[in-house]
Amino acid sequence: MMILRAIFLWLPTAIPLMAQDFSALARVDMSASQIIDTRRGLSVELALSQVVPYRVYMLDAPTRLVLDFKEVDWTGVSEPALLNADRATGLRYGSVETGWSRLVIALSTPLLIDTAGVVVDQNTGTAQLSIDLAPTDPETFAANAGAPVDPTWGTPRFPAPPENPDGRLIVVLDPGHGGLDPGAQRGGVKEADLMLTLAREVEDALRRSGQIVPVLTRNDDSFVSLDARRKLARAVGADVLISLHADALTEGQATGATIYTLSDEASDLASQQLATKLSRDDLLAGVDLTGRDDQVATILMDLARQETEPRTATLAEALVEGLGQQGVKLNSRPLRRAEISVLKSPEIPSVLIEVGFLSNDADLLALQDPATRNRFVGGILRGVLLWSISEAKTDARRLR
Repeated sequence: MMILRAIFLWLPTAIPLMAQDFSALARVDMSASQIIDTRRGLSVELALSQVVPYRVYMLDAPTRLVLDFKEVDWTGVSEPALLNADRATGLRYGSVETGWSRLVIALSTPLLIDTAGVVVDQNTGTAQLSIDLAPTDPETFAANAGAPVDPTWGTPRFPAPPENPDGRLIVVLDPGHGGLDPGAQRGGVKEADLMLTLAREVEDALRRSGQIVPVLTRNDDSFVSLDARRKLARAVGADVLISLHADALTEGQATGATIYTLSDEASDLASQQLATKLSRDDLLAGVDLTGRDDQVATILMDLARQETEPRTATLAEALVEGLGQQGVKLNSRPLRRAEISVLKSPEIPSVLIEVGFLSNDADLLALQDPATRNRFVGGILRGVLLWSISEAKTDARRLR
């Protein structure tokens, strides 16, 4: 068996330009696409309306096949129609960042790439991507798994620190999920879309206050990893990071807004489940966590957290007060703790706001109502300003 750790393909120059519409994204022809078991392993066939650069590789823990494209429109693709295999247990597909798309295939057993290639129709410019995978043992799979090292492929482009000559507060707003990770879904409503709408509304309010410089971690339906969200906040010199979510629970009747801060131990089972879900979403979206250690490992980081933790607690309390003042419905336990990756920047006070739960009918309707969302917007603005006043008083006491 020929083991291929990663495959790259770039646009061939021999394709007739008149046969391709390069102004549009490549589309998937479902009638000629399938993922099926074979006698040897697994076969992936994707029919594309035009050839595009791509790469394919494996990731471990859990076992996944990842295909990155520049770029594919996934409209009309459905897992039940595309996936008909026992060796593949699920799909994730969608935008991974502006200009890039990803397909992640969860595998039930270790498989390695045997052959991979594209056949292009010289008359129409359409392309057929074929990948064959063959069984292997877990040790060999692990040894060959990992994202290829290529700094030119899908590198996150962080914005430069905003111009801020008068030293206004820089607040990073983080609309949860996005792209191939839609978050919670109910009745055709996606958490990722709702949070982007809310984040844009909060961004506008913070900017109009004249006291705050807001920055978004994403401004479209793109996937941004939890690690990249933290790095972006650090790159722009954030004073605060606020992550916005609206989860759905499979059981229980949770409702109302909840503020989460970082803790090594979750304050309750629901908080632990949220932390686990967010980390799992990153894995299912094809993030390579091999060799990473998110644990606080250095004395300097421990010292930074010791200073940041009380400021974060004050921020969470201020947001609860601000939301309450604006008439936002709060959870019966609005302050909770969990080990949530996006909150792990040691030097930046960071909170995650569950603005409601899509599994609750009243919360779902409220989050779709502009007037109700406006109360959230006002509450977040009020909370940040209250925290800023508290910070100024603390700084003044330190200078005495």
